[in-house]
Amino acid sequence: MLRHANAPAGRFSQIPHEILRHPDLHSDAVRLLCWQLSLPDGVNESLSKTAERAGIRKVAFLRAKGQLKVAGYLHEWREQGPRGWWATRQLVSNVPLSAAEAAALRSGPPTDTRPAAGEPTGRAVGRHPDATCGENTSNPPPPGGREADPGVFDAPGPADDLDVPEARRLVDGLLALDPRLRVPRAMLPELARLAARWLEAGHMAEAVRDSIARCLPGRGSPIHRPGGLLRYILREVPPVAPPPPPPRVANLRECESGRHVQPYLFRPSADEDVCGPCGRSEPTSPLECPSPATVGPALARAALRDGL
Repeated sequence: MLRHANAPAGRFSQIPHEILRHPDLHSDAVRLLCWQLSLPDGVNESLSKTAERAGIRKVAFLRAKGQLKVAGYLHEWREQGPRGWWATRQLVSNVPLSAAEAAALRSGPPTDTRPAAGEPTGRAVGRHPDATCGENTSNPPPPGGREADPGVFDAPGPADDLDVPEARRLVDGLLALDPRLRVPRAMLPELARLAARWLEAGHMAEAVRDSIARCLPGRGSPIHRPGGLLRYILREVPPVAPPPPPPRVANLRECESGRHVQPYLFRPSADEDVCGPCGRSEPTSPLECPSPATVGPALARAALRDGL
């Protein structure tokens, strides 16, 4: 293999070999991570926007995003602003980070909270009307008196009848996961149906709790609407990460005949403890043990002579 590479004078990125050769990251995940790490400082581009620019489709993007989360290169949190709007904050790194390390980087140094100089000014648009309208509006509130929650998807309808006892236990134990996750009792069946989707897709209950914990805001930040936050987190079910393949030497066994000069591994066909050459012959010394390179052609010639 011949290689030729010119050292670029500018507009290049230093990517660790651990990312390019990671066995659990597919090509889409590596491209997303390298693209994000190549962006200049101050550019706030979400991972979904990067996938759109890179031409990665939705299913491949969700799979790559899940692989980056499992490997520790991507961390996400849900944050609620002062007006109740939810936003997703993402952190990518060129080294794997634990949840505690990512939370420490997310907090950062303390900022100056002094108010800005100058007198407060009124809003140019969006002021409250001076007088209320006496007529009925065309958008009445939904039945039950629950106001629409901006920024949160609608709850699943009656057709989503997924409800398993394990999902109900998972939702009931969220208060032990974080004391801020105190949701109204009326929302527990809805959250249990959403959690049941994760379990039906193949996720374990511990994996669901870990995903919720990664998306929660920092310990010092309050959660004004924990039910809406949990609904937002559980709404999208990511694909289950495939288990790592077993190593190639897992099915090999060491020959116990004692006739080899050094340890000799072979793939058994049943429960034999010696390799094929040692089981078919009785060599008198370690040097006389036949090798597969010499026994194979001899067996082939014998089979041709016998007409097999």
